[in-house]
Amino acid sequence: MGVVLDEKLIYEILSAVEEIPEGKVASYGQIAKLIGRDKNARLVGKVLGMSEYYGEYPCHRVVNHAGRLAPHFYEQKSLLLDENVEFKDETHVDMGKCRWDC
Repeated sequence: MGVVLDEKLIYEILSAVEEIPEGKVASYGQIAKLIGRDKNARLVGKVLGMSEYYGEYPCHRVVNHAGRLAPHFYEQKSLLLDENVEFKDETHVDMGKCRWDC
């Protein structure tokens, strides 16, 4: 049975994302675990993809488990660089240095 995407769940995800401090990143899986939905990392990504309809949230601070940037979020890298987030290469954040310890 699929997860019902309701306003409460959306705001749970966005509230967790809002807690990520400047200069740190979290993975989709970390956010899913924080809200008690360990196996719903993709759901987190889906919600972040439509977050603009719910206000301003620091969604640029969420990357995949390996630190890879979102493929079609072209401003993400510059936003993270502005916060002094370190990168291993062109498309991967250095998770060892910048992962949020939540």
